[in-house]
Amino acid sequence: MAERGEESKERVSMELSDEVFKAMEVGLAFRDYNGRISSMDFHSRATNYLVTASDDESIRLYDIQNAICLKTINSKKYGVDLVCFTDNPAIVLYSSKNGWDESLRLLSLQDNKYLRYFKGHHDRVVCLSLCPGKDTFISGSLDQTVLLWDARADKAQGLLRVQGRPAVSFDEQGMVFGLAFGGAIRLFDSRFYEKGPFEVFYVGEEESEANVLKFSNGGRQMLLTTTEGHVYILDSFNGTPVNTFKVKPVLSDGGTLEASFSPDGAYVVSGSGDGSVFAWNVKNGKVACWGSTDTEPPMIKWVPGSLMFLTGSSELSFWVPDLSKLSSFAGTK
Repeated sequence: MAERGEESKERVSMELSDEVFKAMEVGLAFRDYNGRISSMDFHSRATNYLVTASDDESIRLYDIQNAICLKTINSKKYGVDLVCFTDNPAIVLYSSKNGWDESLRLLSLQDNKYLRYFKGHHDRVVCLSLCPGKDTFISGSLDQTVLLWDARADKAQGLLRVQGRPAVSFDEQGMVFGLAFGGAIRLFDSRFYEKGPFEVFYVGEEESEANVLKFSNGGRQMLLTTTEGHVYILDSFNGTPVNTFKVKPVLSDGGTLEASFSPDGAYVVSGSGDGSVFAWNVKNGKVACWGSTDTEPPMIKWVPGSLMFLTGSSELSFWVPDLSKLSSFAGTK
């Protein structure tokens, strides 16, 4: 999908704005999935690499810069639900989706070999977060536990008990991780998590289940989504509410309402329970909405350092600004 010539230079030089979002449209889509995309992740350094997991029991590796699928690996025995890169772009961590084995698996994409199994959860794993630059990661499950792991060991290194569905995320430096459940976000020092949270931020009067917790680039803001369709934006340092957005609630069992910060942290792109996609200005509210024939919220990931985001549903879609629409906006000023 790489652009060519002068149009490419113009697109790269643009900055995000409300007008850029209003001009967004699907520029390319991969429609060869036989199930819904359940997870997507970009590598932290080799940011042109994207990995996806799908209900068709496939793991796919993409080169985003050239818009090609490099490899497809099937996980027919265990299924696949969540997937994320490790520090090595040739190795991924993924969770099962078969109802009888909730182990996490470390998989080499080069030769399709399992490097390690992580056993400890007894129900579906609903969140995974790897510590940047380190061999540690966190997993949260519907068994109401959050486990802390060292990728070099089979057994969990720590356990935190929660009430309900958890959402977890490391910040960009890996020094802090957030844990959301029960209407609150708890911040832990990742080196001394056993001492308990050093901050607890209560999120409105939220009683619905947490879905996704993320930090913005630089860690100054957090977002939390819930099954009731709330997208909360908070200041990471003092918990002050920045804004709250409302979309349709998640209606399906196992559905996840996902949202993603833009690289500059000024915007959020979110899904909705009716399959729609929303763009929000963090300070000023809704900027754009795109309808869908789907009835479940899409997965959403912003391409690092780019004016492009991806949505994953029954297809993988690349959203980019239409320069002709931007020209028309400029002409009306």
